[in-house]
Amino acid sequence: MNDAFSLTWAEANQRYLMDALARVRGHLERRDTGPPDPASASITEMTSPPAIDVVATSCNLSPFERDILLLCAGVELDSAFAAACAMAQGNGDQRHPTFGLALSVLPGAHWSALSPAGPLRHFRLIELGAGNTLTGSPLRIDERVLHQIAGEPHLDERIAGLVEPVSFSPETLVPSHRAVVSRVVAAWRRITPKGVPPIIQLWGPDGDGKRAIAASACAEIGAPLYALISRTGLDESGLARLFTREAVLGRAALLADCDDLDLSDTAHTGQLAKLLDGVSGLLLLSARDPRRLVRRPALLFEVVKPTATEQRALWATAIGGDLFPPMPMPAQTIDRLVSQFDLGAAAIERARTIALARPEATSDPERALWDACRQQARPRLDDLAQRIEGAASWDDLVLPEAQLNVLREIAVHVRQRAKVYDTWGFAAKGSRGLGVSALFFGASGTGKTLAAEVLAETLRLDLYRIDLSSVVSKYIGETEKNLRRVFDAADEGAAILLFDEADAIFGKRSEVKDSHDRYANMEVSYLLQRIETYRGLAILTTNMKSAVDTAFLRRIRFVVQFPYPEVAQRAAIWARVFPAGTPTEGLDLEKLSRLNVAGGNIRNIAINAAFLAAEAGGPVRMIEVMQAARSEYAKMERPMTRDLET
Repeated sequence: MNDAFSLTWAEANQRYLMDALARVRGHLERRDTGPPDPASASITEMTSPPAIDVVATSCNLSPFERDILLLCAGVELDSAFAAACAMAQGNGDQRHPTFGLALSVLPGAHWSALSPAGPLRHFRLIELGAGNTLTGSPLRIDERVLHQIAGEPHLDERIAGLVEPVSFSPETLVPSHRAVVSRVVAAWRRITPKGVPPIIQLWGPDGDGKRAIAASACAEIGAPLYALISRTGLDESGLARLFTREAVLGRAALLADCDDLDLSDTAHTGQLAKLLDGVSGLLLLSARDPRRLVRRPALLFEVVKPTATEQRALWATAIGGDLFPPMPMPAQTIDRLVSQFDLGAAAIERARTIALARPEATSDPERALWDACRQQARPRLDDLAQRIEGAASWDDLVLPEAQLNVLREIAVHVRQRAKVYDTWGFAAKGSRGLGVSALFFGASGTGKTLAAEVLAETLRLDLYRIDLSSVVSKYIGETEKNLRRVFDAADEGAAILLFDEADAIFGKRSEVKDSHDRYANMEVSYLLQRIETYRGLAILTTNMKSAVDTAFLRRIRFVVQFPYPEVAQRAAIWARVFPAGTPTEGLDLEKLSRLNVAGGNIRNIAINAAFLAAEAGGPVRMIEVMQAARSEYAKMERPMTRDLET
């Protein structure tokens, strides 16, 4: 007893296994084996049960089935077993165990032990080789199971490339997410030991948070968590069967991420449903919305992004101390980050890592962090919309003072949103109408996109252009799906979204005559709903304000008209259209201002004139500008001489 007490668990497990194998070999040699497993007296000294007992209990093996497993393991672990098998079967060439051998020498024999539905074959504990008869076919223990009972468990190599272990840092779990963990663990503990646990479905926009909650809940009950990353190379039933065995042997749990699952792809969803239905162990599902994919009962838990208070605490931890010496990060900087970017613990840590690598991390830490946060949403948005890179300033905008004031007011609303909504309590009154939205209308080339660029540069935010004419689909439900992907991707970084050709979807509502009219109106309602709750700034542009339903205009916070430029405004545009580095000579701004074209056309003329001057090897002069102007007028199919004569 003292000797057993001094052994490690691995040593005691090895001794127990060898004694169990000796007993089974005694049956092979038809000797009196005595009481089952002589080493059982040492179990009380082990920190946890022997591995073979855990496997037998978890898989609900009968004593006969347990002995079959030991018989197969013995051939792999004890050289005397092969000779004993050959002698017991009276054939020197039959050195492998068979079911017929087990039936003849092991106590408590029953035919159902080799049934495909029995635990030995259901959990793939043993493999049945090729043979002329069922009872004469060779039996072999699965390698994964052999390592398990030997006390050296590992993930089955057949699924090692299909799943990955999920880890997390407990200190990054915010209080609201810890509460979800407690509810998940409580639900699991209410299940009877033999009951099939329901699927835990975590839904909401915070993918990283759902993953951390799943890992934390599994850690509390001592279950390693693996995330499904691929199904290539193994059929659904095979993967389900092998992972169910992992759940049985190692009490492992499986996490299936369905956040980006396209429900319209019935082939894909059907394959995944078949896989998930086949896994009988602990199963967790991550999705953006509550969805029923499998027949098994599911418990739903909503996971929201950390609250503003929790995000401030995460930021304080991430950038605390001397992360950016010698300047401590002021509280107002954290408030600005939380106001603009809706990030969870993992995203904040990623932003911190990115910021540390930026050259301005020491000299301007706030800018480094701000730009690092902007990068968080880019990978997803870059696949859905066109990012506009620009460096436009207020000086580049030539608009009447009234319009400029409205644009500055838009910037104020975005900048001061946190103070008004959170600190002053407007958000507590309801989330509807808290999004900052604007409609820019005016003829093509009057500066609508340029104004959006100026706002993006002023607010130091990314600007993405979404062509609504390409988003709108004739197929029912596709438009909402396209819009949802855009807003979901943009929410984290609160980028500025510029919806071109808004009249493609915001046109006058038609009378509902059929299902297509009804769904068209639903598309508009969905877009308005997302705009009203969007954290960032949404700008819609149209050339014709009259084409937009007045009911929609009431729900847009700002409406800005971009008038066609008059002579004085055109002169101002010509005065600043050429960059400082462009050589010019003798440009007649008064004559050029008589060209009745919009700012966009003026820019086209200036660029074309610069190319002509560069080819001629001299500065930009009136001759190049007028030649470029004639080309622009020809493109517009308008005579230029009439404008110059007025």
